[in-house]
Amino acid sequence: QVQLVESGGGLVQAGGSLRLSCSASGRIVSVNAMNWYRQAPSKARDLVATITSGGVSTYAESVAGRFTLSRDNAKNTVYLQMNNLQPDDTGIYYCNAKGIRRSLTDRRFEYDSWGQGTQVTVSS
Repeated sequence: QVQLVESGGGLVQAGGSLRLSCSASGRIVSVNAMNWYRQAPSKARDLVATITSGGVSTYAESVAGRFTLSRDNAKNTVYLQMNNLQPDDTGIYYCNAKGIRRSLTDRRFEYDSWGQGTQVTVSS
């Protein structure tokens, strides 16, 4: 299995910044797209940003220009820099990664793994 561990959430005032990180570990052959989702209270989980293995990023309209994704392929880690945070950015942020993993018998399988989530709270 592939495990994702997130960190960097917290409480910040409107206009502030936070940096989330997500590291993948396990019997990884490749990490393709890495994604951040956000789930606000009583709402569905929405895609916030995506970065491909080649470093191409796309963003939800609500965060474009404020959030920036980067990744360190050597560490299987993705970073989400969040600037000018607003109360509407409050929610649990989940990391998601897709790629190929090896089994104990060295067979290849696709994986689609999720982190445990990290809380981001922005006060007005």
